[in-house]
Amino acid sequence: MTMKKILASLLLVLSGASFAAGGGIAWDRFPKEKMSDMAALQSGAKTFVNYCLNCHAAAFQRYNRLRDIGLTEQQIKDNLLFATDKVGETMRISMDPKQAKDWFGATPPDLTLIARSRSAVGMGSGSDYLYTLWRTYYRDETKATGWNNLAFPSIGMPHALWQLQGERRPIFDTVMDHGHEVQVLKGWEQVTPGQLTPAQYDETVGNLVAFLTWMGEPVAAQRYRLGVWVLLFLAVMTVFAWRLNAAYWKDVK
Repeated sequence: MTMKKILASLLLVLSGASFAAGGGIAWDRFPKEKMSDMAALQSGAKTFVNYCLNCHAAAFQRYNRLRDIGLTEQQIKDNLLFATDKVGETMRISMDPKQAKDWFGATPPDLTLIARSRSAVGMGSGSDYLYTLWRTYYRDETKATGWNNLAFPSIGMPHALWQLQGERRPIFDTVMDHGHEVQVLKGWEQVTPGQLTPAQYDETVGNLVAFLTWMGEPVAAQRYRLGVWVLLFLAVMTVFAWRLNAAYWKDVK
């Protein structure tokens, strides 16, 4: 076995052990079609600014880059900027990192690349992780924030979207797995209603995750389109090169 295969095997084992130890669940699939839906991306940007940008920065993204998802500069100024921000500035926050660490126990991470950084071997993409995270919060009075999360057990971040989703309680089934009792998520019980229906909340979260994913690589769609044209060009050139080669060598004995 080569060193590369050994390292790959170790990575799979360690990631699986970490997943089991953390008590996480399988990630749901993020609806990828939202990445080409400008209305969904714009809605996600609005949710991000209103609910995430208070604590989390996106310091590697400029407001005026939102023109790439169909917003005009005036729309950005009117709907997504705070009073002191300018459209050409990066999406920073005024919170002092030292104070944030005192309040939350850790400095809230920058979210510019969060979707790309949260990918894991054999579990899904960072978009899947974020989509699952925002849909698996539940009340837990034993935690300092009053909240816990099935995708990120003992998470330090409270449920910023709880007013939209309401309060829910996970329901588990006990099943036998290789002679051991295992808790399996069966479903959710709505404890108190939110401002949105469950379907509307999932739609809002999907839009938010789409925006976070787009923010990690704004040129991804352009790169895909360019890649298709490059492959088509190479295919045509291959045909020309093949016929040219045949014509060149046809009289050579």
